[in-house]
Amino acid sequence: MGDHEIKENILFQLDMCWQLYLYHMDKLEEEEALWTFSPSGLQVRKQDDEWHIDWPESESYEIGPSSIAWIMWHIIYWWSTALDYNFGDGTLKKEEVLWPGSIEQAKRTIKELHDKWVSKLSDLSDSEYKSKQYSKWPFEDQNFVDIALWLNGELMKNVAEIGYGRFLYAACTKQEE
Repeated sequence: MGDHEIKENILFQLDMCWQLYLYHMDKLEEEEALWTFSPSGLQVRKQDDEWHIDWPESESYEIGPSSIAWIMWHIIYWWSTALDYNFGDGTLKKEEVLWPGSIEQAKRTIKELHDKWVSKLSDLSDSEYKSKQYSKWPFEDQNFVDIALWLNGELMKNVAEIGYGRFLYAACTKQEE
């Protein structure tokens, strides 16, 4: 595989994940996104006019699946952090990544982060993909290509979780009718 093919393949894989994300976002509404199969599943919670983000102490199966809103926040978290650490000053803290307040705003935020990430990936040279220059989060001392591939995998995982959440919601709310 030639150097130029690395960038093309990463962007192709990212676009496939993105297309599936857009498919699962179609007609997603607030009630469905905030719904959770299990009360112990990770959620974004509004308390006293502020949004709070659950952060797991462990990733045990007993907590149950996350809400779609939490998964969307998680996408915002890792893309914001990857952009800040790998291309910015690397000071963003988890607590500073807030829930945008609505599903529509979360969709806009994710789209903006996607576009910034694609722009960064597109601007990198072949030698920069193979270097450690932009490799600071989630791992250091790796070639940047590993970080780009990790983020593609993370997006695909989160998108699959969103799809699964939509299936659970549809099946559970249909039974309630």
